[in-house]
Amino acid sequence: MRGALALVRTARSLGATVWFANPGTTEMPLVTALDEVPGTRAVLGLFEGVCTGAADGYGRMTDRPAVTLLHLGPGLANGLANLHNARRARSPVLNVVGDHTTWHRDADAPLTSDIAALAGTVSAEVRSSRRPDDLARDFAALHARVSASPGCVGTLIAPADCQWAESGPPPAEATLPRPEPRQPPAERVAEALRRLRSATRPVLLVGGLALREEGLAAAARVAAATGARLVCETFPARLERGAGRPAVERLGYFPEQALAQLAGVDLLLLAGAREPVAFFGYPDAPSRLVPEGCGVATLASDAEDPRPALRALADELGAPVPRGPDAPRPEAPASGPLDPASLGAVLAALQPEGAVVVDEGATSALPHFVAAAGSRPHTWLGLTGGAIGQGLPCAAGAALACPGRRVIALEADGSALYTLQALHTHAREGLDVTTVLCSNRRYRILQVELARAGVAEPGPVARDLTSLDRPPLDWVALARGQGVPAARAETVEAFREELSRALAAPGPSLIEAVL
Repeated sequence: MRGALALVRTARSLGATVWFANPGTTEMPLVTALDEVPGTRAVLGLFEGVCTGAADGYGRMTDRPAVTLLHLGPGLANGLANLHNARRARSPVLNVVGDHTTWHRDADAPLTSDIAALAGTVSAEVRSSRRPDDLARDFAALHARVSASPGCVGTLIAPADCQWAESGPPPAEATLPRPEPRQPPAERVAEALRRLRSATRPVLLVGGLALREEGLAAAARVAAATGARLVCETFPARLERGAGRPAVERLGYFPEQALAQLAGVDLLLLAGAREPVAFFGYPDAPSRLVPEGCGVATLASDAEDPRPALRALADELGAPVPRGPDAPRPEAPASGPLDPASLGAVLAALQPEGAVVVDEGATSALPHFVAAAGSRPHTWLGLTGGAIGQGLPCAAGAALACPGRRVIALEADGSALYTLQALHTHAREGLDVTTVLCSNRRYRILQVELARAGVAEPGPVARDLTSLDRPPLDWVALARGQGVPAARAETVEAFREELSRALAAPGPSLIEAVL
């Protein structure tokens, strides 16, 4: 048995059967092995950022790691931005990166690089196999590490000679049970109970696994029993929302927004979330967004599963399951100009039950989040690490993870350009992904930042660097060129018609919504 074959068989036995791949010369033994192991699915991404973003989406929806297969250090480097997002989302992702043969590394060939250093920027653990027998063992050990809940990113460096050389059978570690979720110590519940009872204006800040249905139900019980406001992270990895589910206030993006939300709060209780900080450092604005005089207590860190602690806290409080008023069912306008508000309302009204909404719509998508509070129950995936180019690949991974559920990629034109190649994966795999492309033909968030910096009249360079209209992008042609049916909508009527048609048809589609 070759080392590559032992690795792929070990992956299959552990349930890691989906590989998002952009291989090169040093990965050819693994490519051959993928053909030899039934039950393994290899998905081509035309850019490594598509592979890593898709693995992130798959991991968020299954809580199991997909595998990425990448080519040397440059291939890994191309995928780092979406591995950064996956790390912030605590998604289980396992990268297998080919390397030069062990005896060729000292030659310093043109593609030689420090793969371990690159991988270390996003990985909780990096292993570099030295012998053929190590490949499967190292994979099994990394799989156990990244599968522990909440997940993480792990990277295995696989020299080409270790892949093709003879190896022993897959290791016994491949039969190990899935690791138990990391749970906070019991004394945290007693401390949280004490702090909540002495607080007058508490906020329960939830993130991670607290935003799944079970966690939200327990968090809502705690909030109802204590009068705490229920607030979630600005960009949650996965949030279950819609009619019949607890309403959660989302922490503002800009520091002044978050500070205004938290003004007067005397206790911030963290459950699966980190202490809030500003996304950037601004003049005369704090980095830490906890108000002066507000205490902070941790029920569960972002590296722990907060759900058992939330249930225990709710039980200690004797909190019944609350039943508050549902958010109003969104009503779509029948006609009128297409802008972010009308687009968000139409999408919120028409999106089907069980939809997975991957939101990288930036400024244009904000009205949809508000409107969709009363939509049919759905899952919302956010841009956790802020590295754009996540939306289209993440949608591909979510669709592969959840066949039968409609995935909606709510995407901004500027962000979509970073990983446009994901549309090819949507078409190649026949994925049920409807992409709503918010086409305002500009980097609107940068224009907002210029205004916030006091630049009332940007100069010609600033205007040019924040504009996408020279020449204007033809998203219908770009999508069709990769095999995705596409249409353009410039009015509410046209958008309603095209969205209804796209959601009713199997397979991928794209609607360029000109705003």
